[in-house]
Amino acid sequence: MKIKLLDRYIFSQVLFSCLGCIIIFMIVWIMPEIFLKTVQRTIAGDYTVELAVKIILYELPKVLNIALPVGMLLGCIITFDKLSKDSEITVMRSSGFPFFRIITSVIILSIFMCLFTFIVGSKLLPFSACKLKTIKNESRISQFVFPVKNSDDSMNKIIIVSNFDTDNIRDVIVLNFYNYAEKGSSLLSSILISDYVKYDKKNWIINNAKKYIISEEGIFKEIGEEKDLNILQGDSAVNAFKLMKYSLHRDRELTNPQISEYIKLLKKEKMDDEYRFMLNKYIQRFVHSFMCILFAILGCLLGFSKPREQKFIGMLIAVGIIFLYYITMPFLDLLAEKAVLSPWVTSMIAPVFAIVVIFCLKRAKDL
Repeated sequence: MKIKLLDRYIFSQVLFSCLGCIIIFMIVWIMPEIFLKTVQRTIAGDYTVELAVKIILYELPKVLNIALPVGMLLGCIITFDKLSKDSEITVMRSSGFPFFRIITSVIILSIFMCLFTFIVGSKLLPFSACKLKTIKNESRISQFVFPVKNSDDSMNKIIIVSNFDTDNIRDVIVLNFYNYAEKGSSLLSSILISDYVKYDKKNWIINNAKKYIISEEGIFKEIGEEKDLNILQGDSAVNAFKLMKYSLHRDRELTNPQISEYIKLLKKEKMDDEYRFMLNKYIQRFVHSFMCILFAILGCLLGFSKPREQKFIGMLIAVGIIFLYYITMPFLDLLAEKAVLSPWVTSMIAPVFAIVVIFCLKRAKDL
């Protein structure tokens, strides 16, 4: 009964501290970046009051996804700092409870937070991001480039689409290559330019395309026209259309099944840079949720202190860890995309670093 009472006491203390930190973090994040801008546009007449409320509500999951691990870290520090300063941790340890037995209820809470963070990131965030995109009438401007290679991995053609949405493919350029390349000869054999491409589920067909034929010496030989020319067929046509649709969305707008399919298509079509980037983002969704558990343990260790130790040291270290965690994400994304490091390595750097810090703090505090 004493053990259960102890667990309930610590669980409730950490829970309320974490919720308070999450709310404060969200308010601090939302106020300058989202709330004030939305209010300004509402006053200016760009948004109605109803639309402004919807925008703020749909922005919350993005902030919540960031705030949950931060809340676990700061909430645990605040709680265990208070328990340490009131000598409650000392009494618990004197009663025979080891430190990691004391934080058992905290770990259980962090597991629930881990699951909740995963749900927010994989379900709620894509839903709200798509809704927000529709409300703001935003369309991602993107140029889609689809390479087609021969069986020997040499380049056959490159299809460039400059203007597209979910149904229409417009402003298309097709770069056709010679199957061989002798010294001093041009790689390009012809260039096709078309205003529109028709997609019929299995084929990409261009009509009334201008065709510029290039000699092996790199000189334009002839300018003609092509009608009803099939530039993609079969699986390549289907995969290209799916990839083009996915490229309209940011990674946070895709659910886990969608981003998984996107990654498979990118790998199949050998679009390596985008494949590595999306794989890194996909793994990060699981790692980010798991960080709730590691941050909870870190927070307990940083909050544990001797009665006369300075209170702000643990909090200062925590702020540095949070800053380092979020500021390095774009840099690690770039390393993965450019194949400097494997996406599995870049995704696991944060948890491995956290585990090392946990081990060092445990040794330093002699727990």
